[in-house]
Amino acid sequence: MSRVLKFLLAANLIVLAVLVFIYPHLMVGPGKLIPGHKQLESDCFACHAPLLGADSGRCMTCHKPEEIGRLTTAGLPIVKPLSAVAFHQKLITQECVACHSDHAGVKRFRQQGHFNHALLQPVMRKACQSCHKSPNDSLHQQITSNCSQCHSQDKWTPATFDHDQHFKLDRDHNTRCATCHTGNDYSRYTCYGCHEHTLQNVRREHIEEGIRKFDNCVECHRSGNKHDIRGGEGRGKKEHDD
Repeated sequence: MSRVLKFLLAANLIVLAVLVFIYPHLMVGPGKLIPGHKQLESDCFACHAPLLGADSGRCMTCHKPEEIGRLTTAGLPIVKPLSAVAFHQKLITQECVACHSDHAGVKRFRQQGHFNHALLQPVMRKACQSCHKSPNDSLHQQITSNCSQCHSQDKWTPATFDHDQHFKLDRDHNTRCATCHTGNDYSRYTCYGCHEHTLQNVRREHIEEGIRKFDNCVECHRSGNKHDIRGGEGRGKKEHDD
């Protein structure tokens, strides 16, 4: 390769490098900004640190964490907030770029509508309904809070709970959740809310069979049929006594 060609290549690379810093929005910009940031279209370094990318610290020069969701950057009240709760104040760290990417080109490669709940303070992770509207189907209308008993914070669907794995809801037991789960606590249940199910009756029937451990009904009974016993006829006195 001749010295002239090497010189031309080096000169072109230098010019390109200079242009990247002078006109980054034309040279390396991945796409247009959101309408709210339109005035920054040609001022990349308002948000980006040279060679390091977007910097959350620069976001907070305009977006004060204590005002996000409540006031605009001009200090005016937000008439129609995007969220019912100003939850940005409940984050354990103000890492804006963990969720936000304002360039249209970047958004094509980002998962939309995904929020990392691990960024929230522990107390807020349990207050799902402060941000999320409860579903209005017949099942969820019976339930308030305690979403984590069935749902994970990684994906809302599918729910992680299958009632049949614990107790089959036959036609006689397909009733309201609160009939068995009192106090909106779905980690506990009681069978003593219906018909002959009283502690005295259950105790008498089990003692007659030599069974002294009967505090956890679904450990043996998989459904409302008292003859449908987990483990079948082979569960003897000794196993229940242990």
